[in-house]
Amino acid sequence: MLIKVVLIDPLRVFVNMVFRRIFGPGRDEVKGEWRGLHNEDVNGFYSSPNIVWVIKSRRMRWAGHVARMGRRGVYRVLVGKPEGKRPLGRPRRRWVGNLRMDLQEVGCGCMDWIGLAQDRDRWRTLCECGNEPSGSVKCGLFLDLPQTS
Repeated sequence: MLIKVVLIDPLRVFVNMVFRRIFGPGRDEVKGEWRGLHNEDVNGFYSSPNIVWVIKSRRMRWAGHVARMGRRGVYRVLVGKPEGKRPLGRPRRRWVGNLRMDLQEVGCGCMDWIGLAQDRDRWRTLCECGNEPSGSVKCGLFLDLPQTS
């Protein structure tokens, strides 16, 4: 699933709208009046991570699964080069390109993701970093894990 940059904000707006509907209006502590909930209030009511981080994390988990498959079907489709003529214009964003962008946000953009995915524990830790904002403590812990060979 490719998340276009144009769709990220509407996705967040939709999720906040659903939670506002679930939690209802809030009462202003100072004035004592009812008002709509602000984004910070909505985020404080539930402990679910940001929907965009969840999607990126699951995309990275699936990529690790495919990378460990070996040179079979889905792997060849994921990393293979299509044959034939390319259409005019700018090349479309590919799934692998989005995955590299996700890894870069976590702080592992320069690493070979296929080789990195062979170690399940490190890859799982990295995917959990996908649920956290960039530069978080979890992401720093991933880079400190010992290399297993």
